[in-house]
Amino acid sequence: MVVVRQGPEHDQAATKPQRDGTSPPQSDGLNSNHNGALRNVSQSIVALQDVQLTLTSRAGPVEILRDVNLDVEPGQSLAVVGPSGSGKTSLLMVVAGLERATSGGVEVAGHDLTSLGEDELALMRGAEIGIVFQSFHLVPTMTALENVALPLEFAGATNAFSIARELLHEVGLAPRVDHFPAQLSGGEQQRVAIARALSRSPKLILADEPTGNLDGKTGRQIIDLLFGLQRRRQATLVLVTHDAALAGACERTIRMADGRIERAAELVA
Repeated sequence: MVVVRQGPEHDQAATKPQRDGTSPPQSDGLNSNHNGALRNVSQSIVALQDVQLTLTSRAGPVEILRDVNLDVEPGQSLAVVGPSGSGKTSLLMVVAGLERATSGGVEVAGHDLTSLGEDELALMRGAEIGIVFQSFHLVPTMTALENVALPLEFAGATNAFSIARELLHEVGLAPRVDHFPAQLSGGEQQRVAIARALSRSPKLILADEPTGNLDGKTGRQIIDLLFGLQRRRQATLVLVTHDAALAGACERTIRMADGRIERAAELVA
């Protein structure tokens, strides 16, 4: 059964005045402590509250994200769909800490991203988040094994290459570990990118059009691989896609338009 839930502006239950005439607090999964800092009371791995993202241009300020509210539970798979320019990738970049929200609350894996400096954000990303890009972003002068081992080496892991080898075996590339990106097909390069994203066992996987540069058959193989890995690791998956089959494989789908979450649908067992 599919349950369609309206966006945040229609999503909250009507509030009834309490006996003292005040309105009860909204149950949006976020609250403030006595210092006004965000705390996550729903244990969501991603919690966005009234997020705005405004960028400057020669023509003036451009609103990219507008009043975005979103909670993603641990272990959930969420697809973000919508037309080009609707803010999908920008939403992913804000969650990853690669783009700073202009205002609002951004909490990821228990970290208040609005309070972290650039170095702290980089450390948080390395420990908590794995990112899969459409264009692979492999280092061309490194082998598949070296590409996967790279984040582990940055983290100081002494067994980086043994972990990388195991991951490449898991994604079906055991015979290709010593090949360079130029010697691999598009599907094989994306498998290397997925293995690299999972190398530090992140709680959250972010994928931006992971099948966008692949043919249909290879794309379906990547979908099966990505969801299989997510389930086995009990990780949370948030992906941006134009692929209806890929979105349909997720437990939840949110649709964006003009920088806002327009509609949310959840598959209920």
